[in-house]
Amino acid sequence: MRRRLPKTSENIPLSGCANAGLSLTRGATMSKLVHFEITGRDSAALASFYARQFGYSADPSPFVPDYHLLKADDGGVSGAVMPRTNKDQTVILWFEVADLDASLDAIVAAGGAVAGERNEIPGEGHVQYAADPEGNIIGLKQPLL
Repeated sequence: MRRRLPKTSENIPLSGCANAGLSLTRGATMSKLVHFEITGRDSAALASFYARQFGYSADPSPFVPDYHLLKADDGGVSGAVMPRTNKDQTVILWFEVADLDASLDAIVAAGGAVAGERNEIPGEGHVQYAADPEGNIIGLKQPLL
């Protein structure tokens, strides 16, 4: 059975996150960073700040209220800004995984935990939060084949 973090404001389910994902099967190496999330008190204003300062476009998510997608038009890593009420951690990195279940099993076997429920992003794949052994939240995304 997978170890789960207790339900708190730090690990509530979040459906419909944008591009996410980490290949954490035993002996595997990490794949590329594919997404980041920044949390704040005013997610719309913070998304506008990052868009202006770093050349991202900022658009509301079609799936999650008060979740603002930051798109890197130059091929860089895209991200999002969401309310700090969703996750207390200020920055969350997302990694792509080939097999979400195997990656979660490997995380738990290494002392981490499952942190929330699996969600589907229509047309993109499945996402889930996990925690490292010190409780830092990361995101995993298994894209559609």
